[in-house]
Amino acid sequence: MTDKHEIQTALGDVAARTLANATKTVPQYAAITPRWLTHLMHWVPVEAGIYRVNRVKNESRVTVDCSGRDERELPNTFVDYEEWGREYMLSAVNTVLDVHTRVSDLYSVPHNQIQEQLRLTIETIKERQESELINNKEYGLLNNIAAAQRISSRAGSPTPDDLDELLSLVWKEPAFFLAHPSAIAAFGRECTWRGVPPPTVSLFGSQFVTWRGIPLIPSNKLAVTNGKTNILLLRTGESRQGVVGLYQPNLPGQQSLGLSVRFMGINHKAIASYLISLYCSLAVLTEDAIAVLENVDVGQYHEYK
Repeated sequence: MTDKHEIQTALGDVAARTLANATKTVPQYAAITPRWLTHLMHWVPVEAGIYRVNRVKNESRVTVDCSGRDERELPNTFVDYEEWGREYMLSAVNTVLDVHTRVSDLYSVPHNQIQEQLRLTIETIKERQESELINNKEYGLLNNIAAAQRISSRAGSPTPDDLDELLSLVWKEPAFFLAHPSAIAAFGRECTWRGVPPPTVSLFGSQFVTWRGIPLIPSNKLAVTNGKTNILLLRTGESRQGVVGLYQPNLPGQQSLGLSVRFMGINHKAIASYLISLYCSLAVLTEDAIAVLENVDVGQYHEYK
């Protein structure tokens, strides 16, 4: 006689999983980017949150002479300064993180809830920092470029000719181009169409497209509006009279340059609060330290043959 009931001969997967621990990742946050701009920027500590840029006035009046041998004929000259240089004030990016103590007490294995909440919040603040360095109305790169340092793309798509023209404006030790990934892709298509595929270089363990040996650094903080964007070229560092990042040193609870985390206490509802602050700004030391290629079309394609 055949038993009408099927006899289970092995432990099933579903039942077995009740005794198993899944390996869990920390929260994956797609908004995090490499933030190459902050890595490549030269950072200067600022006392009292103020950075003053002093410049020479009337550069053409500084004269020298090498034609005569008689020292009595030496010209007299001096270097004059602007009476009051531009002052840059550090800008603050702040937020308060709230974590219920019950959550951190009960659910912090295998990953500490407070540490993960702080990590993700700090990543968000640093993403905002890079955006402010580019777009801030007061100190952002795009809003501190002289009129003579602005050019418009002639072909629509970014071409080798356009980048060469940028290099003619920032020719003293240029450091890197800064562009949206879509603009870099459009430049690559133009180079391929012209038969001059750009070489690459390895930086920080990653590959970057280059032009004339200068890397094109991607950043999604350069906006693409109606298929148009900008490409920047920078010289960086105080010694090169370039662009410098500014930060406040020696903050209480400092985690990294200009960023601090401070515990604010636990309220009567058992909510633990943490103040996260980042203080930064940016200064363009001389006008020829930065230039921009405007109205770059990232949507045009050539028909390859």
